[in-house]
Amino acid sequence: MITVNDLLYGNVELPAVFDDLLASPALKRLGGVHQSGAIFLVNPELCHTRLEHSIGVMLLIRKLGGSELEQIAGLLHDASHTAFSHVGDYVFKNKEENYHEEMFAEILMNSDIPAVLQKHGYQLDQILDGTFPLLEQPLPDLCADRLDYTLRDALHAGLINRPAAKLFLEHIRIQEGRIVVTNEEQVNWINEVYERLKKEVFELPLHLYANQQMAVLIRDFLRNGFLQEADLFKDDTFLLNKIRSFALGYEAVKSIKTLKGYPTFLKNGSSLTTKLRNLKAMLSI
Repeated sequence: MITVNDLLYGNVELPAVFDDLLASPALKRLGGVHQSGAIFLVNPELCHTRLEHSIGVMLLIRKLGGSELEQIAGLLHDASHTAFSHVGDYVFKNKEENYHEEMFAEILMNSDIPAVLQKHGYQLDQILDGTFPLLEQPLPDLCADRLDYTLRDALHAGLINRPAAKLFLEHIRIQEGRIVVTNEEQVNWINEVYERLKKEVFELPLHLYANQQMAVLIRDFLRNGFLQEADLFKDDTFLLNKIRSFALGYEAVKSIKTLKGYPTFLKNGSSLTTKLRNLKAMLSI
């Protein structure tokens, strides 16, 4: 057994399969991948990781009564994210921001995850071929992935506080296989939080600037042979240190952090194409 502590879900005791998964290099790497990409370079408050989010998704599925298999799927769902998270999508100009999904099977198959799953009576195919309605739903429906990053990102951005987030979590349940909200005030609250998150975090010019500049830098370094695609599947520290080991890269990262190119960015507008996101919570019948 293992006990994890999460800022949204508190202390939760988990079966041994989660202990082994969390000890795996594939998941430990996510502890060094920032959830919000390169934004931490210009906004140090947004420094939470993909691992925190992945654990949160798993815990939310558990809270909602999802099967152990779906909890495992929730924990693993972001294991194939590149360093700097969605910056990888911007590097490869992936408009759907699903590069990590395209790489999911390959990354997991070439990791220690299949052996860990087999040890506990599961097969990787159950994750790759499974259907997990609590974990994922098409936009704009609620799902554990979308709900956790909404609450977690908003909390780290200072848009909400923990008591408000925990109050909301007391008012969700499963209805006909879908996540619904049991209180109209909470429906309005989460919908408003998401809109603020889009405006003040996802679409904030300063944040778009950091992610766009990092994507351009990585793309140029891949083209010049200074970086290899495999480098993107390390963590942020590794990739950042490799970039800064070149004088050109050192100065480019410094320019992002000191906002050297930000006035020009504001003047010219963002060339970064990000996925259109929306959320619409529904009141339970």
